[in-house]
Amino acid sequence: MQKTNKDTAGTKAYSNVVVKKLPKSEVEITGTIDAAAFEKFRNKALKNINEELSIDGFRKGQIPEKVLVAKVGEMPILEEMAELALAAAYPEIVVEEKIDALGRPEIQIMKIAAGSPLEFKITTAVVPEVKLADYQKIAKEVAAEFSKDEAKQLEVTEKDIDVAIDRIRKSYAEHNHAHDESHDEMSKEDHDKAIEASMPPLDDAFAQTLGKFKDLAELREKVRGTLADDKKDQLKEKRRIAMSDKISDGTEVDIPKVLVDSEVRRIEAQFREDVARMGVTLEDYAKHAKKSIDDLRKEWMPHAEKKAKLQIILNKIAEAEKLQADAVEIEAEVKHIVDHYKDADNERAYIYAETVLTNEKVFQFLEEAK
Repeated sequence: MQKTNKDTAGTKAYSNVVVKKLPKSEVEITGTIDAAAFEKFRNKALKNINEELSIDGFRKGQIPEKVLVAKVGEMPILEEMAELALAAAYPEIVVEEKIDALGRPEIQIMKIAAGSPLEFKITTAVVPEVKLADYQKIAKEVAAEFSKDEAKQLEVTEKDIDVAIDRIRKSYAEHNHAHDESHDEMSKEDHDKAIEASMPPLDDAFAQTLGKFKDLAELREKVRGTLADDKKDQLKEKRRIAMSDKISDGTEVDIPKVLVDSEVRRIEAQFREDVARMGVTLEDYAKHAKKSIDDLRKEWMPHAEKKAKLQIILNKIAEAEKLQADAVEIEAEVKHIVDHYKDADNERAYIYAETVLTNEKVFQFLEEAK
């Protein structure tokens, strides 16, 4: 399917605009900027190049046009003119043609010459068409399925408490022996036995060393409450994952490559941070694993596609149900991010906060579906 702009000549700088749908939620835009409109960008192009160029005997920005043209040639000037012309025309074309563009467009110059029209081709990703599954029905079905054994999944047994307290006792013993050099010479098996042997007795005195606990019974009740909260959080997360997977499986959407690539970059950045905390670079990790960075990116691709698709779905549900994050909550979250991450960009922090909080609104809506 093609959409052609036939009546813009004479009223717009651009004409002969044709919009063609491509796979993967992309469109191709071809068109022309007439010679007179194109020529209007020459002075600005010359000024930009002038400010970047250094020639002995002339100040930056003060190079005469004849000298500048002789130095760089005509083509770089035309290319700078084309960049400026299309930077001005592209937003107008997108609005005029009702193109819901995503990300940076890929621009190709098809024909360029002094005194002639500029012919161009632009490829850009667009917000994809989405055929949503019956998300409210799926949400209710998943909730009903999880409610069958909810009591069992939320139950905190005495054994659960024993295991949790034993982990605390072991951590306590490991902390006390952290600087014992004799442990460095032990085998792992002997080290584990030594730690186990030095674990404190399970009694009121041990409970009192941990803080404001008068006895072991009070400690056990505190651990019971913490485990109960953890189990609630784990169950909620499992239920949300099940809802997400089923709604995603039933939804038809052509995921734009730009969104998948963006998600891969996010995964890569997070992975770099994770391995850096262990004192390893991503490149060293890949080398040790006998893989290239591209190999890792290919491995992350399925997960990235899944995440990108889910975000499209959550956005669509939010739009359909008129769900949006509270402005005060967004500002508070942005402040928290900026306060804790000195290099955080305010605009990106805002987008992140708005997305996370809106997603939460969508999940709450699904969990309350009747």
